[in-house]
Amino acid sequence: MDLDGSVLIVTGSATGLGAAVVQQAAAKGARTVINYTKSEAEAHETLLACLDHGGEAILCQGDVSVDADCRRLAAEAMGKWGRIDGLVNNAARSVFASSEDLESLSADQFLSIYSVNVVGAYQMTRAVLPSMKSQECGAIVNVSSISAITGAGSSIAYAASKGALNTMTVSLARVLAPRIRVNAVCPGPFPSRWWSEGLGDTGSKDFFDKYTAAVPMKAAADAESVARTVLWLLEGADYVTGETIMVDSGMHLLGFRP
Repeated sequence: MDLDGSVLIVTGSATGLGAAVVQQAAAKGARTVINYTKSEAEAHETLLACLDHGGEAILCQGDVSVDADCRRLAAEAMGKWGRIDGLVNNAARSVFASSEDLESLSADQFLSIYSVNVVGAYQMTRAVLPSMKSQECGAIVNVSSISAITGAGSSIAYAASKGALNTMTVSLARVLAPRIRVNAVCPGPFPSRWWSEGLGDTGSKDFFDKYTAAVPMKAAADAESVARTVLWLLEGADYVTGETIMVDSGMHLLGFRP
């Protein structure tokens, strides 16, 4: 895929990794759908940044756990540009719940996390499929997590959902070949507003101090570096499908449990 002139939908792209993906894609000439659920102000800022980079972009509010919203995202891209070349399933949900206290996580929380992290990715893939099939080409990147490999993370439900997403990546890669590639990235922890909101500024700093001291590369990735991996899977990995790429500073080598 040549990103210049391509059309991408990136879910959950108002802030963080999603915003980094759409801005880097815009700098390469891509036309992007910026999706958000609640962060409208931040989504507008990301839109302006994409325009500053020279790319075209539109905003589309929607919750990927709602199938009608997923189909509307695809329809808006088709209505604006007439094609969909790439999809990045980045939208995600979690809660901070101690893995050692099973009572800290309710069934409703479990289902809510799965509804976005797994079902949402499935529904978005289904929504873009008619366009990609008609073009006989397309690339999908699922943003998973190193939690899928280690079983550690903000909650057991989150880790389990990302493990399911990895399995679904393989399933979809198999059934959508040969014209549509499906891969996943598994980032390790990287500093973001989400960590500060969940652990507090002091707790977040302590966590990343321990993380960087433990991992082989002695540093945490950032949103921009993970975004570059996502874009490579879209535009540079022509013969790669069904893979999960770990961007975790070597965390998986140690089985590090935060």
